[in-house]
Amino acid sequence: MLYEPVDGKKVNCFLCHHRCRIADAGFGICNVRENREGVLYTHAYGRAIAVHIDPIEKKPLYHFLPGTSSFSIGTAGCNFQCGFCQNWQISQITKKEEPDSIGYELTPEEIVDMAQEGQCRSISYTYTEPTIFFEYAYDTARLAREGHFQCLCHQRVYDL
Repeated sequence: MLYEPVDGKKVNCFLCHHRCRIADAGFGICNVRENREGVLYTHAYGRAIAVHIDPIEKKPLYHFLPGTSSFSIGTAGCNFQCGFCQNWQISQITKKEEPDSIGYELTPEEIVDMAQEGQCRSISYTYTEPTIFFEYAYDTARLAREGHFQCLCHQRVYDL
């Protein structure tokens, strides 16, 4: 969704502020975007690594749906390498070895169903930097909107 082919088989990724130029068979800084012969693929889509139902008060929000639960989801990989990261075990996983073996399959439809079953009022994209799984979060948020959920991305609230 957010890239363009350049210089033969290289690609420019526009997903985050790093604006990676990725050579053929290479990965971006996030370790989840791979260039295969001039086409950029994501290994984060549909591969959840962390899924939990959290109290909304655990999120960095003030007076947002107080007393409710939020369905929290994240994928492996990150476009930051913060020395203080509390989720470094999942954010810094390298996908270069076997990228499709990290996490487990979970479709956007399943996320929305699980959130509804858990009586959650919102879905949070968290644990790692959610920009790297943009397409996955986008598709989930579009479905969630039909279910009248609020979609949270760290500190931003998106009413899709």
